[in-house]
Amino acid sequence: MTQAVFAIPGDKDRRTGGFIYEATVLRFLNALGCETRHLVLPDSFPDPTPEDMERTLEMLRAVPADLPVILDGLVFGSIAPEGLATVKAPVIAMIHHPLGLETGLDAKRAAFLRANEAAALRHAAHVIVPSLHTAQILTREFDVDADQITTAPPGFPVSEVASAPIDPPLILSVGLLAERKGHDVLIAALAGLRDLPWQAEIIGKPHDEGFAKRLYAKAEASGLSDRLHFLGEVSEAQIAERYSAASIFALATRYEGYGMVLSEAMQYGLPVVSCAVGAVPDTVGDAGILVPADDPEAFGRALRKLLTDPAERAYYCAAARKTAAGLPTWEDTARRFTEVIAMLARQRR
Repeated sequence: MTQAVFAIPGDKDRRTGGFIYEATVLRFLNALGCETRHLVLPDSFPDPTPEDMERTLEMLRAVPADLPVILDGLVFGSIAPEGLATVKAPVIAMIHHPLGLETGLDAKRAAFLRANEAAALRHAAHVIVPSLHTAQILTREFDVDADQITTAPPGFPVSEVASAPIDPPLILSVGLLAERKGHDVLIAALAGLRDLPWQAEIIGKPHDEGFAKRLYAKAEASGLSDRLHFLGEVSEAQIAERYSAASIFALATRYEGYGMVLSEAMQYGLPVVSCAVGAVPDTVGDAGILVPADDPEAFGRALRKLLTDPAERAYYCAAARKTAAGLPTWEDTARRFTEVIAMLARQRR
């Protein structure tokens, strides 16, 4: 029987793409017979206190040398490389996207994270990423050998989900209230569509309270308070209900290492309006309209086209269903992990 440790900071059941991915893989690894223990690391990463950094390193050093440890990307990208070098167990870096590429970082912080992650990667036995885009960034910008990287896209349920769009058409967006998700651009785009019938909802909890307050103020100043609603963090059942009720999925993101919510939306046959950044073009394919990031006018034009042209919307709905039919399952994703774990176990014999 293969065994491993999955080291994740804090509450693994938080409802963000990265944590949903890791918690689900952990569950499926055990279901497939790969006994994988959840190692709960301190919750302060990617900005750990000195005490949390030392405690984390002590926990990782305690993992037996023959037991691969999958290390969450928030931790891997910000851990002290010299400390990581003292960990005897083979480390599998789980990198959703390099931390230095996060939107809104000042230049000094971004440069530190890029240099730190590059140094940490020299101590990784293997790297797992969710998209070919992230793999290409690591080979091109972080000098990681392509043979050292395994791409494991997120999985999705195999059953077809029901769609029951409401009237007026619901434009749905799902993502943390964080600068990278581009909700400010979406609000500006919606402000130019007040002549059309629609309603909009943004699902996601504040990642930055200050930024969230600016979003609320922008929506009110744009005269959208009666048509745009911030729902915060909702349950899995509630988010499924909102996907089902929607007619369009909109995410004005500034960067995605994969973009799980895009694939979730396509499972409901939702046409996507998003931005041609990061892994988004690969994730969406022909199932949506992609525009440049930070361009509210272009984003608004794409939304207007889908709101006013039923044939255009029907085309993208069909494309979304077709793309979703080819998505991997979570078992497929977990099997990519088991292959890496088994390979490292063989190398240690």
